Amino acid sequence: MLFKKTLLGAVLAAASLGALVPVAANAQTYTIVRVAPPEPMQEAVPAPRRGWVWAPGYYDYRANQYVWVHGHWVRERAGHEWREARWVQTRDGEWRRVGGNWERRGPYGDRDRDGVPNRYDNDHARGPNGDRDGDGVANRHDRFPNNPNRS
Repeated sequence: MLFKKTLLGAVLAAASLGALVPVAANAQTYTIVRVAPPEPMQEAVPAPRRGWVWAPGYYDYRANQYVWVHGHWVRERAGHEWREARWVQTRDGEWRRVGGNWERRGPYGDRDRDGVPNRYDNDHARGPNGDRDGDGVANRHDRFPNNPNRS
């Protein structure tokens, strides 16, 4: 009986935690590293496939080292554009992997098609979603948005 109560308590606790954690369908994730990534490998891009988008390969950072992730096909999403994964350097010298996600087209997408979503684009530098230094990281997430040491 004690085991059932403990198990039931654990299940209820896990379920309540899940209810408290917000989930965003289009959330952009990024990795922060202090070591510059190597130059991307050259991959042959296959011929286009109807209904699919080619996601180019990129370096990911796993277990304290860069690891190449090969390009692959992702199913097309209506009204969205694929943002390929890439590394950007912040003003404080850190490297962040951004992209590898879908961005909605239109006013909430990437109007100037520079690979930086409108909400992070330097064109909209003011406000909580701006990007003063143009590093692809929103001001509210950028620890040093005006650091002169950025190369």
